[in-house]
Amino acid sequence: MYKLKDFLTAVLGMLPDDVVSNELYCSESNTRLTFLTNQMQETLAGYSYTLVHDGWLELLYNGKMLTLQQGDLMIYSPGVQIRIINGSKNYHSVCLMIDEQAALEIPAVRNVVHTAYQPIAELGRPIIHLDDRQAAHFWQHMLEIISYQHSSHRYLHEALRTLFTQFVLDLMDAMARNIGPVRVSERTTEQFISFMRLLNTHFIEHHDIGFYAERLHITSIHLSRIVRQVTGRTVVDYINQMLLMEASWLLQATALPLADIAERLHFSDQSSFGRFFTRMKGVNPKRYRMER
Repeated sequence: MYKLKDFLTAVLGMLPDDVVSNELYCSESNTRLTFLTNQMQETLAGYSYTLVHDGWLELLYNGKMLTLQQGDLMIYSPGVQIRIINGSKNYHSVCLMIDEQAALEIPAVRNVVHTAYQPIAELGRPIIHLDDRQAAHFWQHMLEIISYQHSSHRYLHEALRTLFTQFVLDLMDAMARNIGPVRVSERTTEQFISFMRLLNTHFIEHHDIGFYAERLHITSIHLSRIVRQVTGRTVVDYINQMLLMEASWLLQATALPLADIAERLHFSDQSSFGRFFTRMKGVNPKRYRMER
């Protein structure tokens, strides 16, 4: 999948020298830019936080129709299928993206995974609606990150990390206030988050539920129940979606032969990879690459 810097240069057309941080990026967005980034967002190995300031946006998230409106904060995490359907002409938002590996490596923001998955666990959807005061606070904070990106701050890297750390802490506070009564036990939520962290690291080599269950010290049946209780999806759904994202990126961004892609993704052969991709995407790999 695309690392953040590659995503910014390949999709948004930024020059490599204009990418001031390989870890995070924040920018205001409108309907046009949103549709542009949506073309490849499913291949981004990173988290994103989108706060709607004006207008609305309709999207298909894991097969469910959602509407984003003013004051909504939507969180995107790797492994999720998302497609923008429609948006109002006055749609205006700000989006903060952080590279997945960076999010997991920065000690001060180790809770970033919780902010990404807890709304799914507790609300069944990745959206938190903020009141006017909260929305204004997050809007100003995200604009401050943008301001730093365009500055000549001597310690820019550390400053951006600090600002993102504060963003995550504020988001955790807002989640505690806005999510309301807990519908999923804390242990179940923690196990689901642990599964997603494992999946993001090992999905290429391990396509079987048994591996993840063993690493979590639970049975495959128990893991299946956890994932279905939290998301309504299966473990296999998540594994397949991650594989599809990686395959789509390899077909878009590289000239690797299909046989090499199949081997890299640990399919038994090119034919089994082709059947998997066609079933998941509705088009065979060769045609998908040509159309891209």
